[in-house]
Amino acid sequence: MKKSTAVNNIHGVGRRKSSIARVWLRSGKGNIVVNGISYDKYFDTKLTKSKIAMPGKVTGKAQNVDLEINICGGGKKGQADAIQLGISRALLKLDPELKAVLRKYDLLTVDSRLKERKKYGQKAARKKFQFVKR
Repeated sequence: MKKSTAVNNIHGVGRRKSSIARVWLRSGKGNIVVNGISYDKYFDTKLTKSKIAMPGKVTGKAQNVDLEINICGGGKKGQADAIQLGISRALLKLDPELKAVLRKYDLLTVDSRLKERKKYGQKAARKKFQFVKR
């Protein structure tokens, strides 16, 4: 069986907090679709939009491929970080020589921080109930 190197098959997964992004690279004109909606409409802030566009701009591959992204869980910022990692991993599968560029801009680093759990006898993870002296 011959291994396919077409742009249609490339898949990358990114995770951040409780968000999971599944990214597919397909040959196209640079469109980015998140859950069936254009990423400009899905994300509302400039920061989240720029995070998603960053891997394509840094590598110069943004004009050649369409990105289809399925994202679930978490908030918008966590989703944007997960998508950024997923795009970076997919681009790395497309061209392994991009690893140095992606590492330089810190796009392949996984941010593994999660929400700290609430502790018993406390109001939250670190916040305590008010101390009563009398």
